[in-house]
Amino acid sequence: MHSTNVKNLEVPGAKLHYEVTGEGPVLLLICGGPTDAAIYAGLVGTLSENYTVVSYDPRGNSRSSLDGTPQEQQIEAHSDDAHRLLAAVTDEPAHVFGSSGGALVGLDLVARHPEQVKSLVVHEPPVMELLPDSDRWREHFQDVYDTYQAAGVGPAMQKFIAGVEGEDAPPPAPPEMGTPSPEMMEMMGRMAANAEFFVGNVMLPFSRFTPDAEALKSAPTRIVCAAGEASKGQPVQQAGLALADSIGAEAVDFPGDHQGFLTHSAPFAEQLRKVLAAGQ
Repeated sequence: MHSTNVKNLEVPGAKLHYEVTGEGPVLLLICGGPTDAAIYAGLVGTLSENYTVVSYDPRGNSRSSLDGTPQEQQIEAHSDDAHRLLAAVTDEPAHVFGSSGGALVGLDLVARHPEQVKSLVVHEPPVMELLPDSDRWREHFQDVYDTYQAAGVGPAMQKFIAGVEGEDAPPPAPPEMGTPSPEMMEMMGRMAANAEFFVGNVMLPFSRFTPDAEALKSAPTRIVCAAGEASKGQPVQQAGLALADSIGAEAVDFPGDHQGFLTHSAPFAEQLRKVLAAGQ
């Protein structure tokens, strides 16, 4: 098993906490929502056998501190963070995996810096602007924000999750997580602390993001849209498929649902490894 090196990177307006594990071509993991690098801990052990795995806390989350008071976050700033982080760890085009909001960051990274990314796997990117009922989704996220302002982060996050997963969504697939480790429990505590920053500063601008389809189609980067086997028909899965259609990308099923990398980490990591290897 490879050891993990913990480092920091100064970027405009923030200091990023990042972790490097393994050897081989660089694979950058970008997380979304109120999560941080630890959300991918179940993937790192497998993937670090073939890759130098780099994971990090997005600016404003957990151990990646902002220089000033929290402001509305823009995807461009987050993709610039990913650009600078890749430049700090490699001179070669890297592989990138992003889930949920992290997938949006990956898409903007490729649109702006295609030379840095050999392959991009986006897991259920919530590009709700590509859905036929995008107006309803704008109203939904505004309602979540208004709920946060009126009633606090708890009710707002409940409304957010119910909307994204769909009220008629099937029960989550049985997890393969076992008893949470102390590290996982620590991460859950950090996520709870991150929730207010997410719903108050990240959710609205990220939910309005529309990828630059022309830039993505013209990029040399291989783009794969990962869809959860257990989230078929759910809004975020449909959004990811709409993205695949709009840019002519391949869509591939992955184990589990929107949290499959967490609940089914072993088969999820193996599927990701296969998808990345297919493009080499």
